[in-house]
Amino acid sequence: MTVISPQHQFAIEIVGKLRSAGHVALFAGGCVRDALLGREAKDYDVATTARPEEVRKLFGHKRTLSVGASFGVIMVLGPHGAGQVEVATFRTEGPYLDGRRPESVEYCTPQDDARRRDFTINGMFFDPIEERVLDYVGGAADLNAKVIRAIGDPHERVREDKLRMLRAVRFAATLDFSLDPTTADAIREMSSELVVVSAERIAQEMKKMLVDVHRRRAVELADDVRLMRIIFPELDEICRESEWQTTLRRLELLESPSFELAMAALLKPLSDKSVVEKVCRRMKLSNDECDRIAWLVAHQTDLDDAPRLSLAALKRTLAHPYRDDLLMLERADRKANSSSLETIEFCEDFLARTPVEVLDPIPFVTGDDLIALGFKPGPRFKAVLVVIRDAQLNLQISSREEGLAMVLAEWNK
Repeated sequence: MTVISPQHQFAIEIVGKLRSAGHVALFAGGCVRDALLGREAKDYDVATTARPEEVRKLFGHKRTLSVGASFGVIMVLGPHGAGQVEVATFRTEGPYLDGRRPESVEYCTPQDDARRRDFTINGMFFDPIEERVLDYVGGAADLNAKVIRAIGDPHERVREDKLRMLRAVRFAATLDFSLDPTTADAIREMSSELVVVSAERIAQEMKKMLVDVHRRRAVELADDVRLMRIIFPELDEICRESEWQTTLRRLELLESPSFELAMAALLKPLSDKSVVEKVCRRMKLSNDECDRIAWLVAHQTDLDDAPRLSLAALKRTLAHPYRDDLLMLERADRKANSSSLETIEFCEDFLARTPVEVLDPIPFVTGDDLIALGFKPGPRFKAVLVVIRDAQLNLQISSREEGLAMVLAEWNK
């Protein structure tokens, strides 16, 4: 017996209840695609002839959210563990004047609804009661052929929502499909229009692509259809140089990276922390994301000579919260360049044999101690703290008393 998720079961119940009330109701979009690929869907969407007000009346106002009623969309809240299911009325859409949302919608038949969707593999419906696929756009054939193809005229589909250009790249890469040549040509011709899409929406697509195992192909494909130069103009020159192949290889060699690590691997050739921060801010990433990405790029050479670093310098880097990402980044980079892994293995061995209390011990002397001794905060104040901390990490002093004595000696120099 096939085990289905609570949300899947809830979606079937929604279809059944809509049917019982006299409406047509079908699974729609990505959940149909995923089912045909043998995957459990992340979420379930239902398309129906019921109008938004009828959906709310049928399921009750307490169990529904009018998140997009003007576009025929109602969210139905499920029992504990079942999440929520989007229920949308079959519709056609008016012009997309902002390149994202239609100015108006009109309710229609399933056939017409399918023709206004983005790609053929996302335009199929599934009847979970009779267990049959309804395909009005050739989605099943393209799914079998492993092709991402726009429904109808690709220029029209892109004009409706410019983000579809990047979504086409993501689907082709993450599913390991090819991109239909006509659709790819339309994206190349219209690539400059991606600038009208919000930074947040672009960032969400990039996050999905960069954490996927096919991240290299996603970036290569985005470059091929001229989207990389729009999203990352700072990388445009690098994309034409031999270093680009190393960047792609580095991305490919990362093992289950976080988004921040993958972004750092992509932006590593920029080197300049301020330039990386500018890219991150333009993409409206969070402060934590920006800090991690910029730190990794700025500190990419810190461990190049690890066996010959002072204990203090080595410990400071290896005690940093982003240390693991830095080691993974540098391991992938060295492999991409066919370089020795000696320094990375040295660091990993050092970490394995160094207790946390030795790697990052509680400071013998703090700023509060200096203030208690009558010293005022300032540049010299900070410099003395660094000297004392380095001495502690270098095992040159072994107690608070030795640290305080060293403070007086340093201050009086």
